[in-house]
Amino acid sequence: MHSEDRVENRPQVILFALSTCSHCKDVKKLLDGRQIEYRRIEVDLLEGDDRKKAIEQVKAYNSRVTFPTTVIGETVIVGNKKGQIEKALAKIE
Repeated sequence: MHSEDRVENRPQVILFALSTCSHCKDVKKLLDGRQIEYRRIEVDLLEGDDRKKAIEQVKAYNSRVTFPTTVIGETVIVGNKKGQIEKALAKIE
């Protein structure tokens, strides 16, 4: 297995956040500090259909639509729960 294959097969990490949310910023710092590639969607900065689509995506993972909602592979973590995030990241590294 080549390292490139491993990266391509790595489960996707998505952070649904609000730009003004301190807990969201903490999760972003954690992911950045671990040098994790992830997709960050700041829902409050989106407009119109893009915002509606993002909210529907969050709702699929977290029916309460609260932030941050972090998706790591098959694991969904709601809130700034460093221990749970670290544990989920360990599974994909």
